[in-house]
Amino acid sequence: MTNAAHATALTKVYGSGDTRVTALDSVDVEIETGRFTAIMGPSGSGKSTLMHCLAGLDFISDGRVWIGDVELSGLSDKNLTKLRRDAVGFVFQAFNLVPTLTALENITLPLDIAGRKPDQAWLDTVIDTVGLRDRLKHRPSELSGGQQQRVACARALASRPTIVFADEPTGNLDSRSGAEVLGFLRRSVDEFGQTIVMVTHDPGAASYADRVLFLADGRIVDEMHGPTADLVLERMKAFEAGRS
Repeated sequence: MTNAAHATALTKVYGSGDTRVTALDSVDVEIETGRFTAIMGPSGSGKSTLMHCLAGLDFISDGRVWIGDVELSGLSDKNLTKLRRDAVGFVFQAFNLVPTLTALENITLPLDIAGRKPDQAWLDTVIDTVGLRDRLKHRPSELSGGQQQRVACARALASRPTIVFADEPTGNLDSRSGAEVLGFLRRSVDEFGQTIVMVTHDPGAASYADRVLFLADGRIVDEMHGPTADLVLERMKAFEAGRS
């Protein structure tokens, strides 16, 4: 199995002296291609920091990170920006759609900025899979929260990236809309071979993944394959009991 991303001895430190905080403590991690990985852990465990470092959104203090076979630390700012644009998709809790653009324009925005024409057959597949065919001319304000997040998911996939990072993608959604978004992410892995990394605090959301990584105090302390919501919830409760 190849890796869409991986890191060795990944360390991230904020501040210095008395204010020094080690957010990630020499983390080794492999994100397998064509798999759905969830990252969980208590608040402050380093979940989002790990995702941001793997995605090249945050500089690391020590260690090494690769997307595909490209090591991030050796890239200039320009080449890092290009790699993120071409090889990485992002889905955020807050949707991050441009309010003046239609759903379709939001979906193709990263490609438009890059001066690339979308692969029309692929774009049609993505649009139909997220069920937005009849909403393409609507602006974000005319869409429900769930529809806006599905636009964001389609935007992340439109360029056929190597890897998609999703940061609490269902955090602002009701349970039904959240299930629709998670179902789409799951299908993108099963049907398109997409690689997804999702930070979540929700055991139900994590149950859509193939594997769950558990972080505590900046380290990966456990992992679970074939997770269910109940098993994940039990594991999280054990963490909280151990910390109290």
